[in-house]
Amino acid sequence: MNSGKTIFSQLMDFLPEYEFRKCVEQYQGNYKTKSFSCWDQFLCLAFAQLTYRESLRDIEACLRVAETKLYHMGFRGQVSRNTLANANQVRDWRIYADFAQVLIHIARSLYANEDFGLELDQTVYALDSTTIDLCLALFPWAKFRKRKGAVKLHTLLDLRGSIPTVIFITHGKVHDIQILDHLWKEPGAIYLMDRGYVDFARLYKIHQSMAFFVTRTKKNFNFKRLYSHLIDKSSGLQCDQTIVPANFYAKKDYPEKLRRIRFFDLEKKKHLIFLTNNFSLPALTITELYRCRWRVELFFKWIKQHLRIKVFYGTSENAVKTQIWIAISVYVLVAIIKKRLNLESSLYTILQILSVTLFEKTPILQALSSGRIPIPEVPVGNQLTLF
Repeated sequence: MNSGKTIFSQLMDFLPEYEFRKCVEQYQGNYKTKSFSCWDQFLCLAFAQLTYRESLRDIEACLRVAETKLYHMGFRGQVSRNTLANANQVRDWRIYADFAQVLIHIARSLYANEDFGLELDQTVYALDSTTIDLCLALFPWAKFRKRKGAVKLHTLLDLRGSIPTVIFITHGKVHDIQILDHLWKEPGAIYLMDRGYVDFARLYKIHQSMAFFVTRTKKNFNFKRLYSHLIDKSSGLQCDQTIVPANFYAKKDYPEKLRRIRFFDLEKKKHLIFLTNNFSLPALTITELYRCRWRVELFFKWIKQHLRIKVFYGTSENAVKTQIWIAISVYVLVAIIKKRLNLESSLYTILQILSVTLFEKTPILQALSSGRIPIPEVPVGNQLTLF
């Protein structure tokens, strides 16, 4: 007798299925589909992410073992390795990219007041990319080196909750700086970037959008000092200057004033030089902001360690992007659950618990809570009690 919903089914209840159907209809994802829908494909790959499945055959074997439970978990089609492989091959990856953006919008609203270490009213983003190595013989479209393939995940991370707001998936040859051309700059927001994104024409577009950037200078950067501001050298600050670029082309690309801050990091015994167009924040706050940029590196490390985005279930570009976007959806879904259920556990702990309890019929709050929550016993028999 079915005496409750599985944890996997309870987990999927947090997904806005109506929004998913809108994404499918936009790209005609279920066109000429008889049994295995886009929703079934999403559930299969979400299950694979949550339970660390290594191949399509692995997914098929695990789900067919629990075949009697699949209907109550939301599956309506027959789970087959060949059917899933074909779906990954032909169904538009933009379905899952758009749905991930729906989840990201929900998560950002939940984490809008989250503290990230600095008391700032502005939205703060960290921009960076990570490379996923691939075999060029199996993934010939993923160009990177002469004998090596790769894809890049260019990510704009909202530091409130560490939610990825924008993700571009490209082959390895695309330079990081080109992504600035495709970003919509939010007025008043602060963008944290490393020195690989220093291009004065593109930085000036951020400035013209009424947004702010914080980055580091390159070693060959030449400038002319206009003013020097008072600083507290005991805090590690060495200078706070108003400057203009001295190089002809740099000055042409960025005709406005810039702020240059030199800081000595006592922990790493290293001199750091920052460049920004923000003149209102204290110099020490600018240095602390850049330190927060490392959260995007931690985000890349987390998803590579705990989600399946380094080994892929298909070799086509569509299959790779589909798998990555569903992995991002799972990450954001876990973040949504953590907030809505007021869980104290980390995302890692929640993911580990889910990986071994998906088939259990336990209330999800009881399964994910660190402490025991008393749940009233529900009789599993279908006989009435006479005495």
